[in-house]
Amino acid sequence: MDTQLQQLLTAILQFFTAPLFHIGDTAVSLSLTLGVLIALFVIVFLVSIFKNFLRSQLLVKLGMDEGNRAAIATIVSYSAGTVGFIIVLQSIGLNLASLALVAGGLGVGIGFGLQDLTKNFVSGLTLLLERKIKVGDFVEFEGLSGHVKEISIRSTLVRTLDGSDVIVPNSFLVENRLVNWSYDNYAGRIRIPVRVEFDTDPLLVTEILARVAHSEPDVVHAYPPEVLFRGFGDSSLQFELWVWIKRIDLEAQIKSSLYFRINRELCLNRIKVPFVQTEMWLKNPEELMAYGSKVEDVLKMRGLEAQSLETHNLEAQGFESQPGSPLYLRDMLRQIAYFQNFSDLELRQLIEVGYRRSIKAGEILFREDEPGDDFYIILSGSLDVKLLKLDKQLATLKKGDFVGELALMLDIPRTATVEALEDTTLFAVNRNGLTRLLQSYPNLAESIAREICKRQEELALTQKQLRKLGLADAPEDGKNLLLWVRQRLIGLFGL
Repeated sequence: MDTQLQQLLTAILQFFTAPLFHIGDTAVSLSLTLGVLIALFVIVFLVSIFKNFLRSQLLVKLGMDEGNRAAIATIVSYSAGTVGFIIVLQSIGLNLASLALVAGGLGVGIGFGLQDLTKNFVSGLTLLLERKIKVGDFVEFEGLSGHVKEISIRSTLVRTLDGSDVIVPNSFLVENRLVNWSYDNYAGRIRIPVRVEFDTDPLLVTEILARVAHSEPDVVHAYPPEVLFRGFGDSSLQFELWVWIKRIDLEAQIKSSLYFRINRELCLNRIKVPFVQTEMWLKNPEELMAYGSKVEDVLKMRGLEAQSLETHNLEAQGFESQPGSPLYLRDMLRQIAYFQNFSDLELRQLIEVGYRRSIKAGEILFREDEPGDDFYIILSGSLDVKLLKLDKQLATLKKGDFVGELALMLDIPRTATVEALEDTTLFAVNRNGLTRLLQSYPNLAESIAREICKRQEELALTQKQLRKLGLADAPEDGKNLLLWVRQRLIGLFGL
């Protein structure tokens, strides 16, 4: 019995160790083949763990972004896997020179069958090394848009905005045109078409659209919005609002928010969005004459119903019917001495760089030591300028006065606290908008300089703060204040 078992084991051993073919001087048996396959499986498993460790732990601690982590982890792990596989082949005695000879002989025949795989492999290396597309990027191609989830050697995985995963061959991404919205950053410009009735004031539409753009938190306020009058349509005046948004991959959500805001403002200002009207011609109008009075009564009734329905819709959206027309930003700006002689086109440019802001009595506009991000012109109401640290009032500002210009123009924290003494309406402009405004209207810079010089004490505090920051020399204090302010405006805004 023992002899038979020994013969069986010997036969099995011979079956696994019997040479199947030779690669150079190396005899390839079934046991050798199984060993190589097991070693390959172990290497792939270890490489996968090593890749995840690099991407999720080690490179994260080094402060690398997601795209760089994915590229480095993929290249390093594949390189380590290749080296490991070569070491395994050499350890089992396989002559790599003879293997290369066999691969060269089969390469021509196999190349034709695997040319697509080879092309995708090379394209994958190109994507990983050039890094024009990285994991986390928001891309768009052939009507498909989404975030790059993974870049492997053969293909790239793209997660669409609908949540589906699309596998794209790497060669397609290399050879075809592709838009990478997040190559530098996620900011991008979107366009919002708006149509209004023919009798609508274009300047009023410009004000409304610019105000809506400034009120949307996802809009990049560093770039002033643009309102374009696109022309005359079949039944409407056609406008387009151009704004830069912080996240282009959230375009649909931001557009929706802007449309809601625009619709609300148009309703509030009784501006209607027109629709294509169809005229109907009656072949026998005389037959309706007998019913003329009835038709007239019906039309009157429908007119009253339509008016009642419109009022109900406005009240449902939170609008109250008020006597008289609302006071528009255009009219308020024209009450300021600096803008009285502005034409409609100049007012349109002015409205685009700023927006209207209202604050209640007792509300703080800004506090001491806060960053100076905005410049304000008082359109109505009054403000109290004071130093809370010293419990001292500096000035009371009224319609036509400027406030907040020192911190914004000189790039320093706020030097005073400003509080509304009554309900106040302001025209607000940020740094880029102010630069554009001053470069377009140099005379406004002179007016601002003169207004600044009226507030002697606040200006002295500003000079002191500038000296602490190393932005002003002590000899500058002895200069004429108007000349000093004027020179700083010219230097900072390139006037």
